[in-house]
Amino acid sequence: MSLDKSKEVDTRTRILDASGELFRRRGYSGTGLKAILAASDAAYGSLYYFFPGGKEELAAATLRAGGVVYRELVEAFFPEGGDVVNATQVFFEGAATMVEMTDYADACPIATVALEVASTSEAMRQAAAEAFESWLEVLERRFREAGISSVRAREVAVEFFCAIEGAFLLSRTLRSTAPIVIAGRASSAVVAAALAEPS
Repeated sequence: MSLDKSKEVDTRTRILDASGELFRRRGYSGTGLKAILAASDAAYGSLYYFFPGGKEELAAATLRAGGVVYRELVEAFFPEGGDVVNATQVFFEGAATMVEMTDYADACPIATVALEVASTSEAMRQAAAEAFESWLEVLERRFREAGISSVRAREVAVEFFCAIEGAFLLSRTLRSTAPIVIAGRASSAVVAAALAEPS
């Protein structure tokens, strides 16, 4: 890769990283382009060079980038051949630790924006849906590999997802990790019960 191309990739990555952090903490409407450019140390023209569609295109790209990172995190917690009940418990424990360590500022990299724009921007709704679906696919595959029937594996993956997202919301609002801990315990029980069902 040439030096110029490498600098381009670096600038684009910095813009995406900065927008991801700011969108997650302040929401889409609460984050201005000037704040993103300042946080990424990027020139104004570079934003429109990489994202000619402006803020909406940048936000959609940010959601997709965040989706990839979080999918890789889910894959790390749920390795092939692993104990899915234990992985579920450990995932929620890790989520509780992360939320507490960031003083309840960080949680899901997609949800804050998705809730805000799902009914007003089709491009961002679709980007969020693709990210969420990629996480569900990982969970569904691991649950199926563990012996849960295909239909039930999908349901358990959706239940897991709803539990963690709801727990993030309540945890940040109450400034307590208790909702995540409780949701993790319930989700582990759901996974264990599904494994005990005839496939």
